[in-house]
Amino acid sequence: MVLNEIIDVIKKSKNIVILPHVSADGDALGSGLALALALSRLNKNVVVYLEENIPQIYSFLPGRRMVEVFPEKIEIPDTAIAIDTGDIERLGKRVELFSEANFTINIDHHHTNTEFASLNYVCTKSSAVGEIIYKMIKMMGLELDKEISTCLYVALITDTGGFRYENTTYITHLIASDLMNSGINVPDIFSKVFDSISKEKVKLMGAAIDSLELLENGRIAFITVTEKMMSETGALEEECEGIINLGRNIYGVEVAALFREKQDEVKVSFRSNTDVDVSIIANKYSGGGHKKAAGCTIKGQLHEVKKKILKNIVGALK
Repeated sequence: MVLNEIIDVIKKSKNIVILPHVSADGDALGSGLALALALSRLNKNVVVYLEENIPQIYSFLPGRRMVEVFPEKIEIPDTAIAIDTGDIERLGKRVELFSEANFTINIDHHHTNTEFASLNYVCTKSSAVGEIIYKMIKMMGLELDKEISTCLYVALITDTGGFRYENTTYITHLIASDLMNSGINVPDIFSKVFDSISKEKVKLMGAAIDSLELLENGRIAFITVTEKMMSETGALEEECEGIINLGRNIYGVEVAALFREKQDEVKVSFRSNTDVDVSIIANKYSGGGHKKAAGCTIKGQLHEVKKKILKNIVGALK
């Protein structure tokens, strides 16, 4: 079994780096930190390298002391572990670090994963990578303490939308139940992840609602976030997370897309409420993700990108 091979490699390694995908979300961070905490119990030298600071919404996570923003030069590690990363390019500037490690491991749950490591464990049935890390920790015979359990619980609730998305399974609930036995503060975690919001994000949400376009008789929702909107509202990049749901949650919408305009490119996020597989659309533009949630980045002007994406979504709806 691949997980046994991965555990064997980890046990033989002294210096380990954990690399969540760029713009790390709750699953990538929660899973990465849970694994880092667990491996530190085995007296491993572990660092979680990010390309950016931990988003404020996740600043309460235990293990954040093990996180560093990726520096220009570091010593080549024994083992590099990519977490929740469907493609090596999703590691950004850390690709070289990953590739130069003596051994590389890829732990993921995206069906679009390109299996880019020495050892790849991709379980598409897992609602979150947090489920896989939970299994690994159990297999290693380590205790699920409150710190590790908090991180894993955040991983689960963020990728399942608080257990509301259809990727939630009975296994997800069984794992969540076991994590609760560690004494984690569930109401506090939910409050920090889903209910805490800055005034800047409220302003951004207002601007995003103003940008809303309902197309194809309300079956498609487009929301746009421009650099100007970010500047005028004072919102942080991380506060774009969840904005797409303003379109997704509208009655009758089958596919929603969020267009985050950058200097010479547009980051597109997709959500599907039907059988439309948005990962197929994302893959056309070197992106990826899940059937119901995917994303890509496209070079070009906003209006051109919107036109391309609309054509693809309309084709998928037929």
